[in-house]
Amino acid sequence: MGGGGGSLGPQPKAKRGKNSKRKKKKRVGFVLDMTPLVDIAFLLLTFFMFTTTMVTPQIMEMSVPPEVESQVEVKQSELFTILIREDDSVFYYQGILEQAQAQPVTMKALRSVCVEENMKQVNRLITALKADTSSSYGRLVQVLDVLNQAEADIVKKMEGQKRERKFTLAPVDPKELEAIKDL
Repeated sequence: MGGGGGSLGPQPKAKRGKNSKRKKKKRVGFVLDMTPLVDIAFLLLTFFMFTTTMVTPQIMEMSVPPEVESQVEVKQSELFTILIREDDSVFYYQGILEQAQAQPVTMKALRSVCVEENMKQVNRLITALKADTSSSYGRLVQVLDVLNQAEADIVKKMEGQKRERKFTLAPVDPKELEAIKDL
């Protein structure tokens, strides 16, 4: 009946090693649940976004004009000078130092002095800030902050008039340092 030749059914596989009866294990695919990883990534992202936007940079804006070699004529009565000595003491005088006596001033009083002097000569007074090279940078920044606060007070008092601020950072003359040395 069926003719074919020598097939008696399924033939056993050839033995491979001593454990030939062991079944081959199926490989189970590796599954990684990404949900917690994504949650942590977004939490970190939002944390860093909030903390970086809350921190305000400590920057002081200064616009520096190009260097000009020409001499500028300034009236003595229109020059208000603030000096910072090497021990961070602050002095001021108006005009030329030979004719005016430099006076020591505290940081609290400096604001009102600046406002008074600027209100006497609206839009004509030039403020010159001179700091000794061995004075601290922090004191220079404090004086600049006081000058900015005084400027806000001046603008309030001017009530709608246009304000032209005139300000310069200048090197200290050795004669000025000698004049304020004993004060």
